[in-house]
Amino acid sequence: MPEISAGLSPLIRMHPDDNVAVARVTMDPASLPLADGTPLGERIGQGHKVALRDIAEGEPVLKYGQTIGFASRAIRIGSHVHTHNLAMAEFDLAHEFCAGAREPDFVPETERATFLGYRRPDGRVGTRNYLAIVSSVNCSATVARAVAAHFAPATGRLDGFSGVDGIIALTHSGGCAINPHEEGYLYLTRVLAGYATHPNVGAVLMIGLGCETNQISLILKKHRLAEGPLFRTLSIQGTSGTRSSVAAGIRAVEEMLPALDAVRRTPEPVSHLTLALECGGSDGYSGISANPALGYASDLLVRHGGTAVLAETPEIYGAEHLLTRRAATPAVAQKLLDRIAWWRDYAERGKAELNNNPSHGNKAGGLTTILEKSLGAVAKGGASRLNAVYEYAEPIDRTGFVFMDTPGYDPVAVTGQVAGGCNIICFTTGRGSVSGFKPAPSLKLSSNTPLFERMHEDMDVDCGTVVTGLETVEQAGERIFAAILAAASGERTKSETFDYGDNEFVPWQIGAVM
Repeated sequence: MPEISAGLSPLIRMHPDDNVAVARVTMDPASLPLADGTPLGERIGQGHKVALRDIAEGEPVLKYGQTIGFASRAIRIGSHVHTHNLAMAEFDLAHEFCAGAREPDFVPETERATFLGYRRPDGRVGTRNYLAIVSSVNCSATVARAVAAHFAPATGRLDGFSGVDGIIALTHSGGCAINPHEEGYLYLTRVLAGYATHPNVGAVLMIGLGCETNQISLILKKHRLAEGPLFRTLSIQGTSGTRSSVAAGIRAVEEMLPALDAVRRTPEPVSHLTLALECGGSDGYSGISANPALGYASDLLVRHGGTAVLAETPEIYGAEHLLTRRAATPAVAQKLLDRIAWWRDYAERGKAELNNNPSHGNKAGGLTTILEKSLGAVAKGGASRLNAVYEYAEPIDRTGFVFMDTPGYDPVAVTGQVAGGCNIICFTTGRGSVSGFKPAPSLKLSSNTPLFERMHEDMDVDCGTVVTGLETVEQAGERIFAAILAAASGERTKSETFDYGDNEFVPWQIGAVM
């Protein structure tokens, strides 16, 4: 761990009411007593919690000024607080609808930030310019990937099209043997339509087998899409098989490339940015550095007229009361609670529990309960008013801070956010992430500097400076906001420099597969 700033406490206490603090560095009992001179009872790893006073068995353990669990046995001052002495338990949360909702302090329009984006005919603006090959069913995935592979960067076939960011095959494992009247089908078609009309996608080739449940004609009709010069469709059964279909797909792409390449970036207001807020591989620092810094950047984006989208419903569980307080209307707050209730039922039907988090890596990094993880995760959403709650992959039609109901599994969550219209992503991590999420650029924000240095080829922004005291949360947030504008204007993220991001398209598969 880098040296912390001179005079800075080796402990981070997030709120005056907290009875635990987080170790800024690994703390040895012989050399680093608590502030009042009380010796540590044991070695405390960086990012892990230490008791600031005696905590009785059954007493709430507080971090961020909130309950993160209850002592499963008596905890002595100076002791390590983790899975061996901290446990989950149900307790009532106060859902004070709209009590903390405030109108954003908007930046005057003449002073608002801009970026260089691709303006589409419908008025939306993209941060990238991709041609997407969309498979309606898994049976057409092989052909879709073969067409995209023909134009892979190594082939040089796109060398003459500098304005095109790439050809991406959006393939998946579903599309047939599902009930067309249930959620799974609704989610899949919403995702496919969302990507096909995404502002980062300037041309589309949709490929089906021909006999699948998820008929291309039904997708087009349901979502009011139409074929045209930059929106082509193809049926493998109607094109005499795989080889003929691959050849036809290549011809279709070649015909669309010149028009796609002709589009140029123009100065655009930040109101056209829709930012996906995501975290994965979190650690004990995520809720202290990267997440609140991203929350500050999220608030800045909202003040400049943009939109920030929080997601991962199972990972706001236990912290939803902080969001209902910020809801713009009681209806928005109630919709969030309704989605939480849906997840309780969904988890019970699947013989799972919402508090089955954190993961092994989360725990190794210092997180103990889903309450602790959720309270840190919600910090990504800053302090802005919650203007809307969307179901999975619904088109995002409100500006400001909003929430989308998604699973906590990162590829599925981000797929829903991008389908809803997010054209850029900020992904915080304390353990490390390598996801790319084409066609939207993904900035990786490390919660600690050792991670940033160890995985420097994958991390874009180091937020460990907050932990070491080199920066405030606000200063780190300003850097993130600047990085968002740069990436939106075409600066490549780390994952883009290696052409990563083809395999993170994962629509939420829910319901019976027959």
